[in-house]
Amino acid sequence: MVLRSSFVTAVLGVFCWIASVISVFAEPSPRETLAPLIVPPMSLGEQLDDLGVYQLLNSGGAEAGYVFETGPLAPLPGFSGAPINLLVVLDLEGRFLDVQLLSHNEPIFVSGLPEKLFLDFFKQYRGHSISDNLVVGSPYGAGGDGSALVYLDGVTKGTASVRIAHESVLAAALQVARQKMNGIATGAAAFPDTDYVENLTWDDLLAKGIVTRRTVSNAEIDTFFEGTLWEDDDPEAKENPEGTFVDLWIVDLGPPSIARAVLSDDGFEELQSFMEIADASEPVLVIETARHGLVTDEFVRNTAPDLISAEQGGFPIAFRDSDIFVELDETVPDALHDGAALILRTDRRLGFDPTSEWIFKLKVLRKHGSFQPPIGSITLETTHSTPERFFSRNEVVKPAPPWVDALRNRQADLIVLAVFLIGLLALLGLGLNRLAGHRFFTPIRLGILAFVTGFIGWSGQGQLSIATPLAILRTALEGGTYSFLLYDPFSLAIWGVTIVGFVGWGRGLFCGWLCPFGALQEFTHHIGRLLRLPQVEPSAIWDQRLKLLKYVVLASMLVLVFVAPARLDKAIEVEPFKTAITTFFVREWYYVAYAVGLLVLSMVLFKGFCRYVCPLGAIMAIGGLVRGRDWIERRKECGSPCQLCKVRCNYGAIKPTGEITYSECFQCLDCVTIHDSDTLCVPKVLAARGRGLKVAAE
Repeated sequence: MVLRSSFVTAVLGVFCWIASVISVFAEPSPRETLAPLIVPPMSLGEQLDDLGVYQLLNSGGAEAGYVFETGPLAPLPGFSGAPINLLVVLDLEGRFLDVQLLSHNEPIFVSGLPEKLFLDFFKQYRGHSISDNLVVGSPYGAGGDGSALVYLDGVTKGTASVRIAHESVLAAALQVARQKMNGIATGAAAFPDTDYVENLTWDDLLAKGIVTRRTVSNAEIDTFFEGTLWEDDDPEAKENPEGTFVDLWIVDLGPPSIARAVLSDDGFEELQSFMEIADASEPVLVIETARHGLVTDEFVRNTAPDLISAEQGGFPIAFRDSDIFVELDETVPDALHDGAALILRTDRRLGFDPTSEWIFKLKVLRKHGSFQPPIGSITLETTHSTPERFFSRNEVVKPAPPWVDALRNRQADLIVLAVFLIGLLALLGLGLNRLAGHRFFTPIRLGILAFVTGFIGWSGQGQLSIATPLAILRTALEGGTYSFLLYDPFSLAIWGVTIVGFVGWGRGLFCGWLCPFGALQEFTHHIGRLLRLPQVEPSAIWDQRLKLLKYVVLASMLVLVFVAPARLDKAIEVEPFKTAITTFFVREWYYVAYAVGLLVLSMVLFKGFCRYVCPLGAIMAIGGLVRGRDWIERRKECGSPCQLCKVRCNYGAIKPTGEITYSECFQCLDCVTIHDSDTLCVPKVLAARGRGLKVAAE
């Protein structure tokens, strides 16, 4: 029974109104809320740069680490196209003290899965270091408990969003480490090989270049200060220009074989005792035997020497005094015993590699006058490195790229999906007419749709959404990487087949065979017919008008991309996919009411949402314009005089002329069945009757 078109319009209007009512827009958290989020006794200190990196202060007001957001530092787009913004708190050694979610627009967590799952994921970072090989997932292959990787548990059905957030945390943390913490090492650090033994003497160290020496004469220093206020402020240099001003010796004491050749037995034991406590420290002995020295009178032991600095690879090395008494071996020249000596230490975890060349810097000071004299300075630089053979490196287990992990985690699902898709393409591409004419076509089709709903939809979470094209558009406009697409290979495979299907069939492959919610509507339509419910069908003119509505919905979303992108996550709720497929109707009542209402509507109005409202359907219709062939066969009698296919088409995709409107064709194959049937196709039936009459007449 066909009811009035005004009733159809009213029903669709109600559902569009419901969709707009539930689009409550959430605003991201403002930056000024950072301070209350710092857990006492820690507090937020001063802002250090324009990217929002702050000092973390302890209860005494001393610097204890760094606080920053991932958004300004690593704005990786999520599945909505907007970055996931997190608050990260690191201590001075690169350990995570806290990671909190500030804002996001991830569709699965905005109004799908409980957001608590997303919040709880970030608690796993606490206590780990950014030097750890942190990955999201579970051990694969030979990993197991002995793996050098540290696994963080993902969130079922939300793993793709979690991986993007994880990459944001690491990218931002490593930026801060390099800029503020001397570059936390993320590769294999070199540490002294205690099993390596080489009998060495002081002379051997000199001959093999293991000890570095730098001398600077009084005359050279005068040359550095020439033309400045301080050029005449060192009378001794003038009197003895050939005399030595700096006689600097540098040797790395980390390797035991080197330390034994430099230190006395007692000195070596004291160093080893210190190393047992500070096992990540690299000790470097520095001796100056001439006039200048290594520190000023204000120097305090166990702190960073005020005249000494160093760098490696463009990043500073944080040296500080070890407060160890230096007692040299008796084979070391007496001049070094009498010189100024310090054993400095730095943390290897902060990126220092003793086997690579690094620069030692010594600041030389001169004063002009006696009352509050202005101080001039120059810096002497000396390069040093220690041979690789004295060190070992743990084998670095590099985490697989996130997309590889995603493939591994979905391996079984992807195999099943691939077999299904290949079979479906073969069936539709090579045997479409045989399929449409099969006596059990309807059960076969419903069986395929049941698989799509159960496996691709509810189990595999492969329901495509308008969120993905909009996220791609946002990424193109705002800049960034499209890698977020790789985090969900299951859906990506369906997208790939859908795009290929554009060329072969238009929108019909996805909308007719691969959309889980579309399949649910088809099932409810069959239930409605079994219950003999009256069927609502708009008039031809209203059918054409209502089909334009989905393009209006799509255009509205495109406008939001430009003017209010933060609101897209709620606007996308016009799609009931998240409610019906992703969360299996476990959501707030109004979302469930909306999704169930659309399914109930489909019992009386065949696939009303797909035909008139779905913005993804609008995308599919536009994509189908690249279709390379008219795959539905027609006869000259189609449309005139025969109208059977047009009357039977539930999608209204056949014009009165018999021409197929492929942008509205869902590939149900009803018209193909009629076209090929000797008992249903009117021209074929008439032709058969004509032949029969002719035979009878003869």
